[in-house]
Amino acid sequence: MKITLIGAGNVGYHLGKRLFKKGIPVRQVYSRTLQNAQFLAKKIKATPTNKLAELDSKSDLYIIAVKDDAIETVAKTLSENIGMKRKLVVHTSGAASSEIVGKYFSKFGVFYPLQSFSKVRKIRFTNIPICVDTNKSKDLKKLLKLGKSISNKVAIINDKERAILHVAAVIVNNFTNHLFHLGQQITKEEQIDFDLLKPLIEETVLKIANHPPIEMQTGPARRNDQKTIKKHLKYLKKFPNYPHLYTLLTKSIQDAYRR
Repeated sequence: MKITLIGAGNVGYHLGKRLFKKGIPVRQVYSRTLQNAQFLAKKIKATPTNKLAELDSKSDLYIIAVKDDAIETVAKTLSENIGMKRKLVVHTSGAASSEIVGKYFSKFGVFYPLQSFSKVRKIRFTNIPICVDTNKSKDLKKLLKLGKSISNKVAIINDKERAILHVAAVIVNNFTNHLFHLGQQITKEEQIDFDLLKPLIEETVLKIANHPPIEMQTGPARRNDQKTIKKHLKYLKKFPNYPHLYTLLTKSIQDAYRR
């Protein structure tokens, strides 16, 4: 299968490198910034471009790995290229509907790696869930095969399921990472080494590998330790919005055990 990769950001960068490592040829790499396209293309022996009009119709699969609000613009522009409308085109978004691409192509779908990507971090693709879906059963088999060639975890997830999964992903990843940031801000304010908290963070994650999170909950909210909660809230007044967030999360934890 020959692939054209449209997007050289965090997702496109890691996906392109993984495909190349597994011997799956990426013919062209597009990015609005030519330098980004060139950087990735050099690593995976592809042809770089920053012009969608320069993408040809010789690939078997076109993967759109751009920001959600740019997917439709890219799809529309691609469809205006003679010979492209009957090609298989997918996007990598967790939240966007496959129908965004379906407006412009007869064969469309999703190839969604469920992971948080950053260029500065090496990623082990082996266990990253690849969520796939298409409007054609024949193409679904192709995407399943492609997914299995780069990961041990591949699942057929429709638009509705993927949108719900993305909400859950934002909560467990983006929100928790923000809470790590808030914790770091507190330690920085008091000139305490944030690294002291890292073993606790690691243990919290390791626990849920084999146990339901609700069974692993600890802390003053779980114990209904009002004295400690009030003490924490008094201290947090020095940080804007922290008391509100602390109170909101405390109530959410307590409500979870009243059901």
